[in-house]
Amino acid sequence: MLGTSCTLTLSLSSLLNDCIEKNDEFGTVYACLRPVWNTHGNSDMQNELCKREKEDKEQREKALVGNRIVNPRSSPRRLWDLYSNRVVPLWITGAWSLLHLLISSTELLPISHAWVDEKDRVDVWTLINGKEWPVPIPKGASLELIWIEMLNLGVEYTWLDVLCLRQKGGLQEDLHVKEWKLDMPTIGHVYDDAIVVIYLSGLGLPLSLKDGDLDSDQCWFRHAWTVQEVGDKRIIAGDTPDGPMHARAKDKDGNYETDMLTRFHKQLESVERSSGLFDILAHMQKRVSTNPVDRVAGLAFPLLARTIPVYHENESLEDAWTALVDAMNPRIRAHVLFMYPGAGLGCKKWRPIWEQVMTEPLPVDSYCSGYIEHDDKTGNGWYEGACIEKGLVQGLDVESAEGYDRCGEFVVENADGIVHTFKIHANHQCLIPKDVYTLLANKDSKNWVVGR
Repeated sequence: MLGTSCTLTLSLSSLLNDCIEKNDEFGTVYACLRPVWNTHGNSDMQNELCKREKEDKEQREKALVGNRIVNPRSSPRRLWDLYSNRVVPLWITGAWSLLHLLISSTELLPISHAWVDEKDRVDVWTLINGKEWPVPIPKGASLELIWIEMLNLGVEYTWLDVLCLRQKGGLQEDLHVKEWKLDMPTIGHVYDDAIVVIYLSGLGLPLSLKDGDLDSDQCWFRHAWTVQEVGDKRIIAGDTPDGPMHARAKDKDGNYETDMLTRFHKQLESVERSSGLFDILAHMQKRVSTNPVDRVAGLAFPLLARTIPVYHENESLEDAWTALVDAMNPRIRAHVLFMYPGAGLGCKKWRPIWEQVMTEPLPVDSYCSGYIEHDDKTGNGWYEGACIEKGLVQGLDVESAEGYDRCGEFVVENADGIVHTFKIHANHQCLIPKDVYTLLANKDSKNWVVGR
């Protein structure tokens, strides 16, 4: 069958009969059997598949504890098996994790794409995903052509959101909310360190460029989720000989025949994974999403959260941001305290609210040592470090010329009553009125925060 051969054992015969009883069509049967029929000899393949399914279910249940995902690197629930052209559960492949699948030298390239406007999309019911839910694709696009393009890249498995992430409108609509709690926040794991295939003009569409595309809410460069979908390397799909990828720069400065082409290529060249907190937030400031909370959810994986809040599509932005900060790596939280220049506008002054980080200028990322721990039970955070309980800060209550640090003084009296004056500087423009403050230092005492 399909250029393969195997002995019809009792185990295989039993499994085939089970598929017949369930009225599975050929593609689904092939997708289920392909990974196992030449690897388990005379063993009971049906029991093996049941064992894999049970272990996968247990792993996903353990990944969720209350409203937290305790394993941010939870593997995707499904993959698109391109050899059988069917969506299959990860456990069908024999891998217990995405890493295990890659270690086995299996080629896996996830797909990222621009979402075209709703009026330009059509829902299709396809055997590829067993007709479990309608698959939204651009009008004029074809899943079959995407399948062929991926096969031509030598890919065995891929992950495509519209096929592998349960969409709305399916036969088991109640499952979509349940699955999204875990699956949406962990999408970033699929793209981490991967070679990503990108459809910049829409899923399955040829790459094109026209006026307004780069400023459109549908632009790939402006979509909130694509912050975490850049991968390690990228392949631009839908490329054509006369497309913008083949335009030539007219000078050594990277300028092209039109401003639009110049802008396109500069944006494409700048696509890379961000690693610093404020760089990631600055990228998200420019992004849009159909569901506002997606801008927060799309930050969880890039910000290296130890745990990730579950996804609630109706959650408020501020509640989602608070949950994310509480789940952040303690080192990243230290950057929030010591590097963000202003006081928070919420109940906790040491950290900014969502509106602040999305609308105000952000500092440049730099090294900052320290850890801000968080107690999930009490909701409180704490930090252990050098502290000066009382000292006078002066000279930082006026702005300086843009781009220049402001200089001031810190006056403190030691235990012997001797007054010491230190030169201090601020690399931001937030005014600090002359007053007596408590000062807290980061681990190497290079960064200090004032409060009272």
